[in-house]
Amino acid sequence: MLVILSGVAGAGKDTIKRELIKRMENVESLPSFTSRPMREGDVEGGTYHFVSRKEFEEMIERKEFYEYDVHHNNYYGTSRKLLNDKIKSGKIIVKDIDVNGTEHLKELLGKDTKIVTIFLRVPKEELKRRLESRIDKPSPAEIVLRLNRFDYEESRINLYDYVLKNDDLEKTVQIIITILENEKKLENI
Repeated sequence: MLVILSGVAGAGKDTIKRELIKRMENVESLPSFTSRPMREGDVEGGTYHFVSRKEFEEMIERKEFYEYDVHHNNYYGTSRKLLNDKIKSGKIIVKDIDVNGTEHLKELLGKDTKIVTIFLRVPKEELKRRLESRIDKPSPAEIVLRLNRFDYEESRINLYDYVLKNDDLEKTVQIIITILENEKKLENI
C-alpha cells in the first residue's frame, strides 16, 4: 500500500511520517530525490536523496522518475526503481508529495497499487507561524514563496481520499493510524 501525505510546506508531513514509522509495524518512508541543497538536520536517504541539478536532469532524461516537478526553484521526484522495490516488499510505504505528484502517481499506479491519499490542512496564519519558527529558518522570500502556493494546494483537495485538519499532532497521528489499519483490512478482503 502506498500512502501519500500532502499539504503545503509546514503542514506537518515529515513529523507525521516519522510518527507513523515509529508507531506502526511494516511502515517505511519513500524519500524523494531533490536538487535542493541539504539543510541542517537533513539525512541523505532519510529526508531526501540529494543530487545536483545536473544529475537530476540526467535522471529525467533516463526516465528514472514516475513523476517530478519544480518547487521553490528545486526539482523533486519519485524514483521508479525505489518505489517499485518498496511496493514489492509488501510494506506500507509513506510518501509526502505535492498535489501534482499525487495526481500523477494516482494516474500511473492507481490500477495496480493500493493508494491512500491524505491531505493535511493548516490555517494560513498557523502555517506562516510554523514556517517562521522552523529550525532551518527559511528566508522571508522563501516563506512568501511557500505561502503563495497555499491557495493552489488547497484548491486540489478533491484529489484526496481523506482531508484532515492538522492542528493537534497526537490526534492527527491517531486518526491516520486508524485510517491505515482500516485500509489494510479492506485491502486484505
